[in-house]
Amino acid sequence: MKVIECVPNFSEGRKRHKVEAIVEAASGIAGVKILDYSLDRDHNRSVVTLVGSPDDVQAGVLAAAEKALEVIDMRRHKGVHPRIGAVDVVPFVPLMDATMDDAVAVAHSFGRTFGVRNDVPVYFYGAAALRADRTNLAQVRRGQLEGLRKRITDSLWFPDAGPARFHKRKGATAVGARKPLIAFNINLDSDDIVVAREIARLIRTSSGGLDHVMAMGMMLDSRKKVQVSMNLTDYEVTSPRRVFDAVREQAALHGVEIIESEIIGLTPRAALADTTVEYLKLTRFRPEMILESHIEGDHELLSSLE
Repeated sequence: MKVIECVPNFSEGRKRHKVEAIVEAASGIAGVKILDYSLDRDHNRSVVTLVGSPDDVQAGVLAAAEKALEVIDMRRHKGVHPRIGAVDVVPFVPLMDATMDDAVAVAHSFGRTFGVRNDVPVYFYGAAALRADRTNLAQVRRGQLEGLRKRITDSLWFPDAGPARFHKRKGATAVGARKPLIAFNINLDSDDIVVAREIARLIRTSSGGLDHVMAMGMMLDSRKKVQVSMNLTDYEVTSPRRVFDAVREQAALHGVEIIESEIIGLTPRAALADTTVEYLKLTRFRPEMILESHIEGDHELLSSLE
């Protein structure tokens, strides 16, 4: 049976009632199961994880995304995480018998429907990219929302779906297909943003660091501490433990220690096979954050997909 996971990221992490309205819209679609959702005040961002059949997931994400456009106004958005729109990123991930081609098909169908119905520019990235220079999500979001205002008028940056015009309230949306990704953050016992940015530069792939690592240093205003915020795009090549060790080594050179780490959303069990929660200093980690725990033995979910 084919199962598609979707992990949409919305540009709202401070008003819980808005995020819960978005989650409720998705959960109201038959065949959709919400696995997790979380909010981050400093990032001003929420991440929702849901699964179902390809058709059900597309319908659920469409409902959630359209609700997000109702409750989020990008003209008032401030946060440390890069973003280009209210519905910022919508990645589809193949699970069980689903293939990457299945995920790409859902991504393209969702992106085109969402863009046209809601007057939102859509850029396809990852395995769903239609152009080589849009495969990397960081490239699609370069310049963020503010840069998009100018870039969208350049024919080289016309969107793949939806209108080629800027919408102040909605922004744009990146829609992709990819393997499971680990959103992994490490908080340092320091308020020196230069240290965090230097460590991020040294470990990320684009600077010649670790393979399949996207990283940036940011200040957590609510805690007056800095964070190395990362996406691990292939945990089978570079695991959270390998990244943790690299960050700890670089931090030690600056006389800085790691306070804690965190995983945002869910993670495949295999990503933690070479380590422990204690070793990684993972905070707020729960057994339910293991992706497989929601699918294995869930007879109701599995029967709905047969």
